[in-house]
Amino acid sequence: MLACAVKIGNVVHRGLRRFIEEDDASGLQPAVVPKLKRILSFLQDMEREDELRAVPSWKAHQLTGGRRGTWSLSVTKNWRITFRIDLAKAEIVDMDYEDYH
Repeated sequence: MLACAVKIGNVVHRGLRRFIEEDDASGLQPAVVPKLKRILSFLQDMEREDELRAVPSWKAHQLTGGRRGTWSLSVTKNWRITFRIDLAKAEIVDMDYEDYH
């Protein structure tokens, strides 16, 4: 359980990192930028891990197997935001924007 809003630690995807740090959307598909903004804002404002399931269209779920503990949120049919949550630091880590299907 998180005690306060989380911060985003490291971001793997260069385009997503540039978008978060510099508000520069180059490297991302223009059609997904508004949805990415909503997801990132939500993640930074959430206080509890169970809030991730609040938006059904994001299809929030935890991965299994070798990626156990990694959350996945749907952006488009094939593209996902994936990340882990470090509860001790109240921080999102290893955030990525990936096509894993």
